[in-house]
Amino acid sequence: MSFPTERPRRLRQRDPIRALVRETSLSPSHLILPLFITFGKGKKEVIRSMPDVFRHSVDMLSPVIEEALSVGIRSLMLFGIPESKDEQGTQALNPEGPVPQAVHFLKERFPELVIMTDICIDEYTSHGHCGFLKGDRIDNDSTLDCLARMALVHAEAGADVVAPSDMMDGRVGAIRHLLDSKGWTDTLILSYAVKYASAFYGPFRDAMMSGPQFGDRSSYQMDPANRLEAFREAEMDIEEGADILMVKPALPYLDIIRDLRERYDIPLCAYQVSGEYATLMSAGLQGWIDTDRAFMESLLSIRRAGASMIITYFAQRAARLLSLNR
Repeated sequence: MSFPTERPRRLRQRDPIRALVRETSLSPSHLILPLFITFGKGKKEVIRSMPDVFRHSVDMLSPVIEEALSVGIRSLMLFGIPESKDEQGTQALNPEGPVPQAVHFLKERFPELVIMTDICIDEYTSHGHCGFLKGDRIDNDSTLDCLARMALVHAEAGADVVAPSDMMDGRVGAIRHLLDSKGWTDTLILSYAVKYASAFYGPFRDAMMSGPQFGDRSSYQMDPANRLEAFREAEMDIEEGADILMVKPALPYLDIIRDLRERYDIPLCAYQVSGEYATLMSAGLQGWIDTDRAFMESLLSIRRAGASMIITYFAQRAARLLSLNR
């Protein structure tokens, strides 16, 4: 019996050899930890649909950040839960709101962090949509000024990166124009450029108490069936001044991450969203999969597809595992 001269298994014999020829890397520097910041004091609230994830008030953040820094996490994405909501989402512009307060607090105590903030009004509006209403329709253009002013409030608080997630047309340009006109030319924009109308956002809406009170978000988030439309969305945001693009969710859209990576040289972020996290965590808690291996495999697949960075609720646990495997 003759064997081929090529035997790929030679490169898989031992872990040091596998590490030597590994094509895709994953390190804590690639991971962004999302945090839910709520109003008030002394709060660490359980999120039923997201095991091991909590809502924190600002005064309860230090232990979380110290743990993150200890395993090499340097980047955060902040989402705010206000004390009150109204039709116009006015609390989104409150400089004393949970997110601006958190940015001030973190910048003073942990200046080495890269702090990113979500720019969207869904968690601040009583109707739960990402834009202002005109009847039962989302009014794109009237929402832009509010989003730009919200980004300015966060930049003035000290945010390094503002991340519009609303999917209103023209919002990147509106934000860039206002930030630049006020002297915040160094504040980066991470645009949720390619955000699909996905079933995987459910646990996040539990966490934020921000589900739409009527209808859904299909009139502004992308159709999951569409691929080519992602190029148009990305190109518009690049032209308007985005510094980083995002694809959301991550695992169901690895093909889109790869498409954008091959087409553009701008940094690319992927968001491993709440439903992805909850699915893997739930299966792990049932003993159906190895949770750590499943998450690490999923994160590697997102990196392999072309993501420069990943927002994931598994960030701290992944970073700990990476440190153990050095």
